[in-house]
Amino acid sequence: MTRLGQAFANKKVVLTGHTGFKGSWLTAWLRLLGAEVVGIALPPHTVPSHFTAADMGAHIVDHRLDVREAAAVESAIVAAQPDYVIHMAAQALVRSSYQEPLVTWATNVMGTLHVLEALRRVEKRCAAVIITSDKCYDNVEWVWGYRETDALGGPDPYSASKGAAELAIRSHVKSYFPKDGPVRIASARAGNVIGGGDWARDRIVPDCVRAWAGGHAVDLRNPHSTRPWQHVLEPLSGYLTLAVALTQRQELHGEAFNFGPPAQQDHSVLELVEQMAAHWDQVRWNDVSQATAGPYESGLLQLNCDKALHHLGWHAVLGFAATVRLTAEWYRAYYGPPTDVAALSEAQIAAYAAAASAQGLAWAQ
Repeated sequence: MTRLGQAFANKKVVLTGHTGFKGSWLTAWLRLLGAEVVGIALPPHTVPSHFTAADMGAHIVDHRLDVREAAAVESAIVAAQPDYVIHMAAQALVRSSYQEPLVTWATNVMGTLHVLEALRRVEKRCAAVIITSDKCYDNVEWVWGYRETDALGGPDPYSASKGAAELAIRSHVKSYFPKDGPVRIASARAGNVIGGGDWARDRIVPDCVRAWAGGHAVDLRNPHSTRPWQHVLEPLSGYLTLAVALTQRQELHGEAFNFGPPAQQDHSVLELVEQMAAHWDQVRWNDVSQATAGPYESGLLQLNCDKALHHLGWHAVLGFAATVRLTAEWYRAYYGPPTDVAALSEAQIAAYAAAASAQGLAWAQ
């Protein structure tokens, strides 16, 4: 049994946002580790969805709750008396935040506060990791990566709401959660994840596979924008590693951590599409950047992840080519002959963990 398996086997984990893209992958991973998952989320926002395709609801405690409902969130968390809480529920799309700013702020800020308030009622030892975003930083599009001590904020409602969530976490930790108390909390910042099972609107990989599976060209709104693309399992391994470290090291309480790939893994949207195309047949795309007028989206964003390396021994496992290949293989299998989606995802988790073990990462040993 790996160190993660030893830490999570037979432990109760409250996971908010478990029906979403990242949440469904973490649900699958926690189940493989032998954890008892208590999910809190709205129904999946997309059809199809990774959560539904893999029939994950049949194997967990599946609460369909809105994190904006304070009393319901508190009731579910207090009743569970969890060993771990991982808060991932969010309105996670920049373009949607322009269309529904109040929903974005209420979900990302008040939803986080509702989880924090519920944690005040947990009476046993519990480690909580609150997920925000790499977009929580006040992005001035400089070429070096943001550190956890850099200024927070953002020009769009989504980014600003995530910066505000970080401030709320910091305030609540200092006000209500002493270092010698039963609950330890840390925040985690990551973004631009790709991987199988994502069908969200206005994301480049889902846009590609939907178009290509139907024999259509995909429109590229911002082909030259660069992002630190990483496979969905990369930050999830960081979240799990951080959660375990919180149970062992008091000094991590109240800290924030970035999780992302190395700086050289910063690639443009066009480079990502070209790499995806190498694993797909008969693909086409259109550069519509000049014809498409849309709200502001940042062109350059990188994270410095030295803190996670130094304090947690964590770093990314997959290079850019392997990240895209794993993603494309998942979708190719899904759109091919009938596939056991749960088994497909579990096999990719096992392959990722094996690659991490081969690189000597402590969590995979």
